[in-house]
Amino acid sequence: MSQANLVAITRGPSPRMELGERTYTDEFPIDGTLAVKQHAQYQAALRSCGARVVSIPGCEELADCVFVEDTAIVVDEIAVMMSMGAASRRDEVPTIEKALREFRTIARVELPAKIDGGDVVRSGRDVFVGLSQRTNPAGVDALRTILGPFGYSVTAVPVLEVLHLKSACSALPDGSLLVNAELISTSPIQGRKLLPVPKTEPLAGDVLVIGERIIASDAFPETISLLEGCGWEVIPVSVSEFAKAEGGVTCMSLVFNAGLD
Repeated sequence: MSQANLVAITRGPSPRMELGERTYTDEFPIDGTLAVKQHAQYQAALRSCGARVVSIPGCEELADCVFVEDTAIVVDEIAVMMSMGAASRRDEVPTIEKALREFRTIARVELPAKIDGGDVVRSGRDVFVGLSQRTNPAGVDALRTILGPFGYSVTAVPVLEVLHLKSACSALPDGSLLVNAELISTSPIQGRKLLPVPKTEPLAGDVLVIGERIIASDAFPETISLLEGCGWEVIPVSVSEFAKAEGGVTCMSLVFNAGLD
């Protein structure tokens, strides 16, 4: 991703975040004060990568609103608003759409198609979409219909015991994929070089790539060392409170180039 005119849309955590949707994690208490502090540090990491942070206030009624990535995907040509798999989260979409209208033409996936942005991994013109509890085949087909005219290929990837595809798969700067092959089916992505996460860090496949820099959770030191050994600069951040709500470093921002030549 070019760093020219880079924008990162974020949203503050809801004070009721611990009441949000949780599928694969236990309902550990979330420290709201610490979450606010970690979110501020996360935004600082985005700025250190050259992004202009557009911050939208959190909403008490929308427990999962901090996870803005699930509401949309943004490519160079268009922004696509998601039809989210969890009904409780669908009211998050309009506010993010309002923010994105400044930068992109808007398209929408509509029910009964369901899709979360956390299930979408893009590497160049290749778009991989997780078939998960939040994204159904109709959602994949709808995204293919929207993105196909712009030259993107859309490939479905079955997701196993994890919430989203990005929970176990991220595109790295060289086009390879950081993956946990025990949590997703790798058959549809075998054409790519796959970099396995350490077995001791099964959820470390979620990293945020901005140019040649990578933002990663500091809970995964072995993965950070692995990525640094490949020659990339890694910026560790603490996201423990968001991990309790099944979030990771990709979940809390929509990062894209605002102005394109």
